[in-house]
Amino acid sequence: MMESLMRRSKFHVLVFMLFCSWFCYVTASVTYDHKAILVDGKRRILISGSIHYPRSTPQMWPELIQKAKDGGVDVIQTYVFWNGHEPSPGHYYFEDRFDLVKFIKLVHQAGLYVHLRIGPFVCAEWNFGGFPVWLKFVPGIAFRTDNEPFKAAMQKFTTKIVNIMKFEKLFQTQGGPIILSQIENEYGPVEWEIGAPGKAYTKWAAQMAVSQNTGVPWIMCKQEDTPDPLIDTCNAYYCENFTPKKNYPKMWTENWTGWYTDYGSPVPRRPAEDVAFSVARFIQNGGSFVNYYMYHGGTNFGRTSSGLFIATSYEYDGPIDEYGLVNEPKWGHLRDLHKAIKQCETALVSVDPTVTNLGKDLEAHVFKTSFGACAAFLANYGTTSSRTVKFGNGQYNLPPWSISILPDCKTVVYNTARVGVKSWEKKMTPVNSAFDWLSYNEQPASSSERDSFTAYELREQVNVTWDSTDYLWYMTDVNIDSNEGFIKNGQSPVLTAWSAGHVLHVFVNGQLSGTVYGGIAFPKLTFSDNVKLRVSNNKISLLSVSVGLSNVGVHFETWNVGVLGPVTLKGLNEGTRDLSRQKWSYKVGLKGEALNLHSTSGSSSVKWTRGSLLAKKQPLTWYKATFNTPAGNDPLALDMSSMGKGEVWINGQSIGRHWPGNIAHGSCGSCNYAGYYTDTKCRTNCGEPSQRWYHIPRSWLNPSGNLVVVLEEFGGDPTGISLVKRT
Repeated sequence: MMESLMRRSKFHVLVFMLFCSWFCYVTASVTYDHKAILVDGKRRILISGSIHYPRSTPQMWPELIQKAKDGGVDVIQTYVFWNGHEPSPGHYYFEDRFDLVKFIKLVHQAGLYVHLRIGPFVCAEWNFGGFPVWLKFVPGIAFRTDNEPFKAAMQKFTTKIVNIMKFEKLFQTQGGPIILSQIENEYGPVEWEIGAPGKAYTKWAAQMAVSQNTGVPWIMCKQEDTPDPLIDTCNAYYCENFTPKKNYPKMWTENWTGWYTDYGSPVPRRPAEDVAFSVARFIQNGGSFVNYYMYHGGTNFGRTSSGLFIATSYEYDGPIDEYGLVNEPKWGHLRDLHKAIKQCETALVSVDPTVTNLGKDLEAHVFKTSFGACAAFLANYGTTSSRTVKFGNGQYNLPPWSISILPDCKTVVYNTARVGVKSWEKKMTPVNSAFDWLSYNEQPASSSERDSFTAYELREQVNVTWDSTDYLWYMTDVNIDSNEGFIKNGQSPVLTAWSAGHVLHVFVNGQLSGTVYGGIAFPKLTFSDNVKLRVSNNKISLLSVSVGLSNVGVHFETWNVGVLGPVTLKGLNEGTRDLSRQKWSYKVGLKGEALNLHSTSGSSSVKWTRGSLLAKKQPLTWYKATFNTPAGNDPLALDMSSMGKGEVWINGQSIGRHWPGNIAHGSCGSCNYAGYYTDTKCRTNCGEPSQRWYHIPRSWLNPSGNLVVVLEEFGGDPTGISLVKRT
């Protein structure tokens, strides 16, 4: 009898579990109204943070997600990076740092939601805006417009991602964490430029997204004419005045916590007080979804940074720094803000605010419900002095450019300008500066090398390299006979070469004659200088170097890189000689790249020198050394301040381009947070390298015998490199 009852009990439990599983699956929903996103029928004030999975390692993901949760974040937002997932047509990659499914499942395990920005254009200061380079060479293609080849490729990839998410049951309607998707990205300004084809493309993209049947809402950010039922959202430093479509929620997909770092400029910072003020002001004006871009910026490993001279560090002054440590006081100050907002949530999602003028630059936003809930936001928009206001039965002191939050309309629990969190001083402490370096000098390429080719024109760089490398050699011969001679006053002739960017090294007869480079404002460049030629044959070798491909702009797939000419030689008795249409030889990449000198297998394939023969301050030099992993769990980095420009590998993995030799120039000064913020308002590092330290993920290291390889273009001193820990 007892055994029979137990069997029946187990059967009923099983039926109940199956019923619950089915019931939860079919009733889970994500909708919206004019107030907020509704998850399973409940309006939510949602705090979101951007964490891009390829900009950290899988080993870092759990801690980053947990710190975001501890900071009061409800949603993790990420782009989907097409060029990482489909490096060649039809060949997909979803492993290691590009294991999107694993990343989303970790977010789910932490109890957070996901906003998946499929795009697939991402911008994001990411190489080629996230598009794979092979897409540029699809016949008849034009990016981001009413173009059939582009739309076919875009739809194929979008469907691929959606189907993977469905298969893994990751949409909220399947019991997963994804509550929002995004198609396209900040397309409004492009549509405005190109007109009718842009409008047709916008309509098509929206229809294509809806046809995917994800069960969750789609958004289009910075897109005023977003077709229904997609949600238009705001991206900016401030979005309190953003007006959504009628009956749509007021959403902010990118609240910029700082700005990106580019080589040659100071490092932007944004005070925690100003970020908090912007969020509180948005919420008091009816906003219900705020995303921090970035919450954790991370690192542009390898060659993933874009052609805006973007640094390897993508810290973005987020609440969590590049290394995974909390950035105080920003992290803690925003955590406290989120707690205060959540105390007001019931009132915020139930009614629209009543706004009362309390004096010049003073306002009260009151959310009072019929069932007794009440929340108030008291604002001082002045930028110079504190003000005392009367509200209800009390008096409240408001610092300049601040908002006080009263979850019960009586008691202040938070003020955006009053930081109750201590600042943490970030220290980089050397742990190893005694590397035993070996060097190998790379020689300028020769037109006689087996893998070179020739043409009677100057070729655009990406059309030749397909972005397989930063480097392309342009080589030609200049013959000078004894009758031509040089200019009459005996000076050397002037070689001039125009380039679309980004760096150009000029070699004459195997010797470096000079280097020029552009910058974020003017990526194009011109080399023009006297060069030493001899009577006979002269070898001119131009090494063009890209620093990432363009990531934004109208039809940026047509933008050029490399030496496009003209290339002239002025000062011969014959006059100015145009070299542009004579015979040129081309070689893709450096010899060291072809020999895999950055890897453990290829590092022994050439003769390395050391000790007194170690090359220093010489261009195109490879260096290698080994080191043991320091004890502990502190994040690690390389101090590259003694070097010029190049790339760094650890055990065959690229930690990115280094360029500490490019000193930050621009305006730096005191950081007064009061008043509207711009990315040039608050900057540091003037007169110093834009980036000095380069993050080494601990998961890439072995206990001992780690191989570090440095490619140096300009000429640096490797003996100044040190391994440091971040605390």
